[in-house]
Amino acid sequence: MRKLLLALLFTTTAAHAQTVPVLHFSDYHSHALPFYSEGRESQGGIARAVAYLKREKAKGALVFSGGDMINKGSPAWSDRYTCAEWPWLNNLVDAMAFGNHEADYGLEAYERCADRLTYPVLSANTTGFRRARIIETRGVKLGVFAVAGDDFPQLVKQPGLVFSDPVAAARETVRELRAAGVDAIVMIGHQHTEQDYELAQAVEGIDVIFGSHSHHKQTLTQIPGTRTWFIAPFQYLTYISRVELTFAEGRLTAVTGGLVPVDATLGEDEEVARKVARMQSDLETDPRYRELFVPLFTLPSALTVEALGARTVKLMRESAQADVALSTTSSFRQPLPAGVITMDMLMAALPYDNALVVCTMGGAELRRVLAQGDAYVDGPASIRDDRTYRVATTDYAAHVAYKFTCKPEDTGKKVRGVWTGKER
Repeated sequence: MRKLLLALLFTTTAAHAQTVPVLHFSDYHSHALPFYSEGRESQGGIARAVAYLKREKAKGALVFSGGDMINKGSPAWSDRYTCAEWPWLNNLVDAMAFGNHEADYGLEAYERCADRLTYPVLSANTTGFRRARIIETRGVKLGVFAVAGDDFPQLVKQPGLVFSDPVAAARETVRELRAAGVDAIVMIGHQHTEQDYELAQAVEGIDVIFGSHSHHKQTLTQIPGTRTWFIAPFQYLTYISRVELTFAEGRLTAVTGGLVPVDATLGEDEEVARKVARMQSDLETDPRYRELFVPLFTLPSALTVEALGARTVKLMRESAQADVALSTTSSFRQPLPAGVITMDMLMAALPYDNALVVCTMGGAELRRVLAQGDAYVDGPASIRDDRTYRVATTDYAAHVAYKFTCKPEDTGKKVRGVWTGKER
């Protein structure tokens, strides 16, 4: 009898359990075509991602985007087509976070893009944006919200956009969602991984944070000291995060999931594949962009992102005739394959059109800068306080990332120019 009662109890509980699949991608940055990544050819590709999302959407999955769908200046696809792909995700994506690159072409251009969407763009701490959305599916109410990271005031210089404290905005939004009776809350970005962890530790009630902005790859893990789960899908549609939320009697009982590689095994959406092929052909023959697809040089072997960073700062130091060169690791986003390299490929690897500058500083100041870490460095093994150094870096690193106290001298060169031998 006892076994029968336990079996009946288990059957009843299982019958009331519901599992909601939630998919998330982020930092697409206009990478429509497959590319070389993590030592593998032909990764990513929006036609593959759309094929997978359509299949999963038909099975009841929710789909979210972490933002940064475009990227002015690189790749060329972004400048030529801007947000052409956004409507391809209509009726697939349920909500998107406002990323720092969404306003790259100005606020009016962004608004024209957003007007073509069936899904809302969220940002709880940005003026004029919707804070959150509640979605009801399979008898479950799911709340989703986004915040803009605390670096947005430095990154997004658009009149009319004001960014408030993300932690305070998240706390208020979570309170509102819980008051509305949601069964679970997910946050879809857009801020760096360390801020995501700090947010979870400061604001109770967030069940899952889908990472973005840092271009970080992280399998599903629980944030220390919290009940919040975290997962991040890297960049450029290399992966899609897939998390399954299991509910019983309106209570979240389990969070499972992992990263889905976007590769040839997913197949392609035929309509999107045709569009991408036609648009890429038009791009490569457009007189404004044709030179970007002309061979620049040949690499005898592939360069990882780390090797690319190390070689670039060495070239920066030599080009500027400096004692030391350094650049933020975030300036290097993609490896380079062996073989012919075009400017479009180089721009994808070095997506920011940074100027090469030189600053003269004392050893103590230089050690302070180097102690901040998160940089590729080329120079002497030890720094002496009793001498001065000519330090080559990017204008971004000097003015924003490391806030040099000295006044940088413009060399008249761009960082990409140390690879091509060309100046501006």
